[in-house]
Amino acid sequence: MAVGLIYHDGYYADIGAHVFPVEKYRLVYRELQMRGITAGHFASPEPATRQDLLLVHDRDYVDDLMEARSTPQTISSELPISKPIIQAFLLATGGTIRACEEAFEKRCAVNLAGGFHHAFPDHAEGFCYINDMAVAVRRIQQHRQGLRVAIIDCDLHQGNGTAFIFKEDEDVYTFSIHQRDLYPLKEDSNWDIHLRNGVGDQDYLALLESAVRAIIETFKPDFVLYQAGADPYEGDQLGDLRLTIEGLQRRDELVFEECKKHGLPVAALLGGGYAMDTQDTVSIHVNTCLAAMACFGPTETRLP
Repeated sequence: MAVGLIYHDGYYADIGAHVFPVEKYRLVYRELQMRGITAGHFASPEPATRQDLLLVHDRDYVDDLMEARSTPQTISSELPISKPIIQAFLLATGGTIRACEEAFEKRCAVNLAGGFHHAFPDHAEGFCYINDMAVAVRRIQQHRQGLRVAIIDCDLHQGNGTAFIFKEDEDVYTFSIHQRDLYPLKEDSNWDIHLRNGVGDQDYLALLESAVRAIIETFKPDFVLYQAGADPYEGDQLGDLRLTIEGLQRRDELVFEECKKHGLPVAALLGGGYAMDTQDTVSIHVNTCLAAMACFGPTETRLP
């Protein structure tokens, strides 16, 4: 077994002065390289296509995105809109698709971006124009009839767009553990754990472990898509949870270990992260990659 790592320099786009540190993608990639994981270990994704987006998103909304038009459906985002920004989202979505495909081959893959779980079929929300998670699930469902997918969303914020998109799909189980008294307006996941402010490592990990085991035992998924947001961190600017960097690493280990124990392929996405010190966010994301490699084996050099 080996872990697939997916990255593209085009994940970065200039969004101006913003709380969303888009430079984190490059910084995670560079830190992994400093740890000996050279460029030859990474796969570079193709951008998601218009047809990919139409698996989830409405045609008029996709038209707005492709033309980078400011409309009521796009200005509901908290990001500026431009063709380079939309191209970055298309590449990140392509990266999530690639990570899901590689997870079936290698048992685990990590996209060094993605997790844009607030986007709805017909409009943007939060920092999300395209729901890469939903697009990727629809893509892999096309080629694997009856595939049962569990989405394990551990971002600070509920995955409201993802919950809405899959609410009628009996083959997709949505789970979200997040801060209760915080954006967004909540949708109903199959299972939501709404955390009070101030929850730390011990309580969080106990709740998560119990939930992940129950989901695997009762829903019996064939595949897990893991949103490994860095924003439950105690130093995050947007939240009031109190997980440490070590606690978040243990969270990642827990999810990967449960998937491995049950023989489940898993694709992980970096999700949010808005620490006062961007290096903390980068460290949390790097630890996600390292936890995957510790559990499933190191990366392999790819053929040119």
